[in-house]
Amino acid sequence: MLNVLLVVALVVVTIWLIVRLFFRAADHSAFARGGLFRTHGDGKPSPEIAEIHRRIDAMAKEMQAIPLREQTAALRRMMDEGMLGAPISANELGVETLKTDAGGVPAEWVMAPGADGDRRLLYIHGGGFYAGSAVSARMLTAKLSALAGVAVLAIDYRLMPENRRMDSVTDCQRAYRWIIENGPDGPGEAHQLFVAGDSAGGSLALMLSAWARDEDLRRMDGVIAFSPSTDSTLEGKSFRDNIDTDPLLGPSLRSFARMPPTMKALVALTLGRINPRNPLVSPLFGELHDLPPTLIQASDCEMLIDDAKRYVNKAVEQGSPVELQTWPGMVHVFQMFWHVLPEANEALKNAAKFIKTVTKAGQRRVDKTAEDSARKQRAIV
Repeated sequence: MLNVLLVVALVVVTIWLIVRLFFRAADHSAFARGGLFRTHGDGKPSPEIAEIHRRIDAMAKEMQAIPLREQTAALRRMMDEGMLGAPISANELGVETLKTDAGGVPAEWVMAPGADGDRRLLYIHGGGFYAGSAVSARMLTAKLSALAGVAVLAIDYRLMPENRRMDSVTDCQRAYRWIIENGPDGPGEAHQLFVAGDSAGGSLALMLSAWARDEDLRRMDGVIAFSPSTDSTLEGKSFRDNIDTDPLLGPSLRSFARMPPTMKALVALTLGRINPRNPLVSPLFGELHDLPPTLIQASDCEMLIDDAKRYVNKAVEQGSPVELQTWPGMVHVFQMFWHVLPEANEALKNAAKFIKTVTKAGQRRVDKTAEDSARKQRAIV
């Protein structure tokens, strides 16, 4: 019996050492401090946040009554039916939708009246890599199309647990290659190209930013990430400290967040079936130089705020034009509640302004290049 216990103990210690040595990432905590982050609002949330908290509490109680084995399916259904009472039908949102195949990835185009099919935005939904869809993202895709005048391609990447974590990465890469050369009206090169996403989708959007650079693909004009996850090892201090101030993520992730770091890394490795410090699933741990203009928005009290801070500070240190905007007392991905929250409307208007500003800057570069070329031709003649 003693020999068996010794063997078990040895196996446990060996696994612990392997995880600690090979799967925990380098310490990025210093990047969570300081930074030129722009805080919006007057220091306190609008009264309407109470209604969002009420809806979240009601949804949490409904989920608790569902057997654990059925909760993933239930969450997917709730999100596609309009989580927390959000309208998601195209008619309600005043947009046209068109189903398509984006390089083998199911997707839909979302077009508000007046949207330009040659100015495209690839949108990647959130849902913790287990839930969400192009339909559940319509609150955001419809609003972005309307405010920024862009054609939005919302994709349905493969979800866990039926699929591997890397399948979501592969699907986003395929969709990005496809949108470069295809629009809602058929084949044709994009004049402007943006990528955006929320939560898990924000992680995938930031992953694409560095991946496209490394693959020497058509450079995206800008990136937008709402409350992104950037660290799959979940080592951000706010992931533990903000459990009680994050009503959307806190209740479901409380036990996991309080696990020892090595145990969290082991769970992340087991669920994702990939090293959690791989930059393809943890954008924070990659090289963040030479990235396109990037706007990140988050709540100052959500569990993932340090994911945003650390990513932004590291990217800026490496010379990339990345900006973080925060709002006080908001919930995770508060932008989806623009039909209720004034802060959400402000945030989405800022995102649209970012797209328009980047577009104008890009046009100025094109005009200058054309002028320089014409000048050289005149000099030759």
